[in-house]
Amino acid sequence: MSRTPVKKVVLAYSGGLDTSVILKWLEQEYGCEVVTFTADIGQGEEVEPAREKAQAAGIKEIYIEDLREEFVRDFVYPMFRANAIYEGEYLLGTSIARPLIAKRLVEIAAETGADAISHGATGKGNDQVRFELTAYALNPDIKIIAPWREWDLLSREKLMSYAAEHGIAIEQKRDGTKSPYSMDANLLHISYEGYDLEDPWVEPGGDMWRWTNDPQDAPDTPLEITLTFTRGDVTAIDGKAMTPAEVLAELNRIGGEHGIGRADIVENRYVGMKSRGCYETPGGSILLKAHRAMESLTLDREAAHLKDELMPRYAELIYNGYWLSPEREMLQAAIDQTQAVVNGDVRLKLYKGNVLVVGRRSETNSLFDESIATFEEDAGAYDQGDATGFIRLNALRLRVQGRQR
Repeated sequence: MSRTPVKKVVLAYSGGLDTSVILKWLEQEYGCEVVTFTADIGQGEEVEPAREKAQAAGIKEIYIEDLREEFVRDFVYPMFRANAIYEGEYLLGTSIARPLIAKRLVEIAAETGADAISHGATGKGNDQVRFELTAYALNPDIKIIAPWREWDLLSREKLMSYAAEHGIAIEQKRDGTKSPYSMDANLLHISYEGYDLEDPWVEPGGDMWRWTNDPQDAPDTPLEITLTFTRGDVTAIDGKAMTPAEVLAELNRIGGEHGIGRADIVENRYVGMKSRGCYETPGGSILLKAHRAMESLTLDREAAHLKDELMPRYAELIYNGYWLSPEREMLQAAIDQTQAVVNGDVRLKLYKGNVLVVGRRSETNSLFDESIATFEEDAGAYDQGDATGFIRLNALRLRVQGRQR
């Protein structure tokens, strides 16, 4: 296969099986220098071992970066201002991480004089699209190498054979015959695909879940917490100010303890196939519930309803990789404008997999007027007689049509 010459490539590198094989394969097939980039976006595992593996492979330029705050501040929080959820269930944990990684790949390529970037996403999945659409938006002329679309190592077994042949250390397989689940983790979620999940009828084993207790085994006593919102973002938990990454990490901890955030989904991939995945998103599940509660008190009805109409489109854009598209940026600007009034506190109870809203308040932006909403005497705050004309005007077309039946 004829390949465009490449002198230097920046590889999104985890140190796991796939990217370790890709590193060697790039050197062999392209004869190029490889720069490795490992991002700490809160996957819950040490990233420094990736440095040792890259050094052992002879890599001279190794980038390892802590991007947790940038990830939550500039990607997760804007997405949650939109209440984004894909196909009614998926909180977009993998989807929202890819633009940040791709952004840094392109930036590092410019810093190191590399003429290409490379990733380990397969030709069947969504991640290849997310990485590459972002990269092309930032550098239209960047060369992208996607080994899974070029090589014949199209199974875990072939990858492990290649690794053994080239002396690449790999992690132990689950049972010696099957590869483990394909997992992706960051500060927002952890996902599981493959293995026995490829049969959508099979219930995942209890030992698969890593972040959350089984709701049946969660504490018998509810935990009450209060989240403080400032312009649509959580800035404090129980009165303690926290950075965005600190907020999400703490919500993951307490949400996981109380069995919150598990999902088992069959979703529609952008490339056209259906796939089954399981997800744990404890902090995100709490954030979504609390944010909607805060908006219910502070957002005008029509603004809130319009946001809900736009949300599926916004979520689809993120799922499909269009984070840097003009339409997503247009929607974000509109969404962010609404969030100026989303300020206040939401009180929640966490109990055996459930997030219960038990209170909400806003000293500056509440649109809830007790004198109008009360079922008691309102001292003339609302003239109930006004409803007669309101109803008759709205019924006019229905009455006209009704006479023809």
